[in-house]
Amino acid sequence: MDNYTMTPELIRDGGLNRRTKTFLMLGICAAILIAITIMGLTMSPEAYAPDYGAKKLAPSVDHWFGTDYLGRDMFARTIKGLSTSILVGLLAATVSAVIALILGVVAATAGGKVDQFVSWLVDLCMGIPHIVLLMLISFMLGRGLQGVIIAVAVTHWPSLTRVVRAEVLQIRNAHYVQAAKKLGKSNWTIAKAHIVPHVFPQFVIGLILLFPHAILHEAAITFLGYGLPLDMPAVGIILSEAMKHLATGMWWLAFFPGVMLLIIVMMFEAIGESLRRLIDPYSAQE
Repeated sequence: MDNYTMTPELIRDGGLNRRTKTFLMLGICAAILIAITIMGLTMSPEAYAPDYGAKKLAPSVDHWFGTDYLGRDMFARTIKGLSTSILVGLLAATVSAVIALILGVVAATAGGKVDQFVSWLVDLCMGIPHIVLLMLISFMLGRGLQGVIIAVAVTHWPSLTRVVRAEVLQIRNAHYVQAAKKLGKSNWTIAKAHIVPHVFPQFVIGLILLFPHAILHEAAITFLGYGLPLDMPAVGIILSEAMKHLATGMWWLAFFPGVMLLIIVMMFEAIGESLRRLIDPYSAQE
């Protein structure tokens, strides 16, 4: 009998079940983010260079997002700034997620004072406001791209560390883990062969869900003047400059970059939620 017989539910949904729709959503969001990143990386400086003959133009067919007080095309600046934010978020979130994975696994497998120390460190970092800690670290490191990446990376691991630690605590008493211990396997071997593969799906989801937080915090500290340098196109810098000209009626300077930043953040959230549904054994069957 044909295993692909259309059920009434599939017919009503146009042949797409929840899993297929999740894959579709995941693919669309990923494609848009990749396209924006590639556009920003391959964009020449002339695309957003000053053009004093086209200053303060409202959005039009020639300039989709308008131009600023120097005649720079706001669409080009926004795409370039978003690509910078995505790359900063990617690097910072990856470093932060790796830190969380290592600390979570070590804390749960070692136990005792090591676990207590990691838990204390997590509580300490989560007790300090993110923005304040970000500004302090970035300022001490001399601001700039390197300072922002390090600042974001070392402040976003605590929540994921708790998730990883909880997952490891659940499986360290599993029969196959206990059997490996009785066979004389070292903690490192057990962690590498049994624990890390088990928590890896949660690690990937946590990594992706760190992206929007990293991007927003990078934009926030750059907006406040503690982040990326002024000569680098970045959403935080664009929004900071726009605040000085909103009173003159140039609303598009802040509106379009702000909306695009929000869309990027929501796309990362959608990707993380889509992956969670695919990995979840219950929703994966729907």
